[in-house]
Amino acid sequence: MNAQNLPGQRGDHGEVIGTRRGMFGASGGGDTSGYGGLVRSVRMPGATSRPYGGWFDEVADELEGALDEQGLVPENVIEKTVVDRGELTFHIEREYLPAVAKTLRDDPALRFELCTGVSGVHFPDDKGRELHAVYHLRSITHNRLIRLEVSAPDADPHVPSVVSVYPTNDWHEREAYDFFGLIFDGHPALTRIMMPDDWQGFPQRKDYPLGGIPVEYKGAQIPAPDQRRSYT
Repeated sequence: MNAQNLPGQRGDHGEVIGTRRGMFGASGGGDTSGYGGLVRSVRMPGATSRPYGGWFDEVADELEGALDEQGLVPENVIEKTVVDRGELTFHIEREYLPAVAKTLRDDPALRFELCTGVSGVHFPDDKGRELHAVYHLRSITHNRLIRLEVSAPDADPHVPSVVSVYPTNDWHEREAYDFFGLIFDGHPALTRIMMPDDWQGFPQRKDYPLGGIPVEYKGAQIPAPDQRRSYT
């Protein structure tokens, strides 16, 4: 086993999207552990070259062939294919997401019948694609698990909904909208699911304030964390 195959070790591979200082990127916390002096690059896994290994090549071949049969150029649809830590992810251009999802669901050689949800991710330093939506697909027929990933800029946070393909994604897309501000075009009722309807901002974005602001909604007010009673 070489260093590139060790968990958590990417070396110089992948795409650098930023630099993180300290253990968690936080500053001004009075850290005395020594971890505040850590400086490391933040890297996204780069595209993987063929062969991918195992059944990954079979899925990739079948998906590309099915797209080609629909008159779609696979290179225009699939931005890159990544095999990282033994997992397969297709990075898809966002406008093609519903077509790819339907193909993965319906093609007999693929049969990814189940979408277990969509995860929102915010990379403030990934300029032009700060917001990511990651879909986890499982084939019960073939006992396989893959991911689809699409990105959108902060200035245009629109991603096509896949509720028409995977109806159970209704609530998952609402959650990603609620916490990350991703707007799923075509969703039947895109409203907040956890936060109050009149909440301002998206709490799981990395630039969302962690404290020091009052909580106000529906006529109620809760003091900011740094203004509440302290027991220390």
